[in-house]
Amino acid sequence: MITYEYPLSERVRTLLRLEDLFDKVTHFAACEHAMEHHVALNILFEILEVASRADLKFDLVQELERQRQILLSFRNNPDISEDALNGALYEIEQASTVLLSMHGKIGHYLRENEWLMAIKNRAGIPGGVCEFDLPGYHHWLHKDSVLRRHDIDGWIKPMLAIRAALAIVLRLLRASGRPERLQASKGAYQLMLGGRNAQLVRIRLSTDDAVIPEISAGKFAINIRFLAADMEQRPKQVDAEIAFEMTLCNL
Repeated sequence: MITYEYPLSERVRTLLRLEDLFDKVTHFAACEHAMEHHVALNILFEILEVASRADLKFDLVQELERQRQILLSFRNNPDISEDALNGALYEIEQASTVLLSMHGKIGHYLRENEWLMAIKNRAGIPGGVCEFDLPGYHHWLHKDSVLRRHDIDGWIKPMLAIRAALAIVLRLLRASGRPERLQASKGAYQLMLGGRNAQLVRIRLSTDDAVIPEISAGKFAINIRFLAADMEQRPKQVDAEIAFEMTLCNL
């Protein structure tokens, strides 16, 4: 099965972008080759841009506190495991404490590093980080991989509190929905919301189905078109019955 996630709010869209970027930067930072570390650095610059677009820290702290209050209401509920509840509360409280201890704008220490900002500015130009453009960067890429990893880890570490907090929020969001098995007729499906709220739509399809879901959502309905997975031409809606699983998630 393959899962497609579609955010229905700008806040969730930002969290999903950051989750994806943190996963990628962690992967490439752990590698050894200089080109992989170059990719890690470029992804770090993307994280810096996405995280600075909104008051992300405040939103995360606020959402974690809201979830903490919800969990506290389950105290002494015989259907809820006290150990599991205490573990979830501890995780939320730890994440909130670390977030609140962060001072200044997210990634401000990166913006204050002139060497990194010179690389970031050149990275926006096609071919702009060649050795003749940035000899200092060329020198860094020829350092031992252990030293490069140490540098990258040092640049990433102050932002890991953001990753931990958004991971909790997204985990709770994904767990909030109940999957439904559905059938699209002639490659299309419409769901009338009927007053229901959703922040995230999750679609699961068999990997054997060579189709891609395209979602459009409004206040009253969610529309899904299943397009042929064509890598050469503009994808077209298929004229077939498509079985899929859909989950509406909302905190």
